[in-house]
Amino acid sequence: GSSGTMTAAATVTAALAAIPVQHAGYSGLMVPILEDSVLAQRWSEGSVTLDALLAYSAVCGTGLDTVPLPGDVTEEQLARIIGDMASLAVKWHKPLSARLMPVSGKKPGDRTEFNDPFLVNATIQRLP
Repeated sequence: GSSGTMTAAATVTAALAAIPVQHAGYSGLMVPILEDSVLAQRWSEGSVTLDALLAYSAVCGTGLDTVPLPGDVTEEQLARIIGDMASLAVKWHKPLSARLMPVSGKKPGDRTEFNDPFLVNATIQRLP
């Protein structure tokens, strides 16, 4: 999440794109917050934010991936988040997805309590 992260993300994505194989689906760096313990930790610390993830989406392979949100997120807030991501997708002519995960009963500062072998837990951030 510090200076240089965008460059690192762009470099990894460029390296993946340069591999001489047929590409299918999303090709590039993926940043799934709740599927990686280090990413979940950085999210919990606030080193990685929703706005940072949106920025990285300009050079990565996906959009917002397994991002934990407060359970009381409104339809309007979701529309703004998805709208920002859609704007990037249109601008850069690339598919981006949004796996946003509102966590029922949780608010900013609370920790998720997933009991799933494919998800790690993280602290819910305040929405921008």
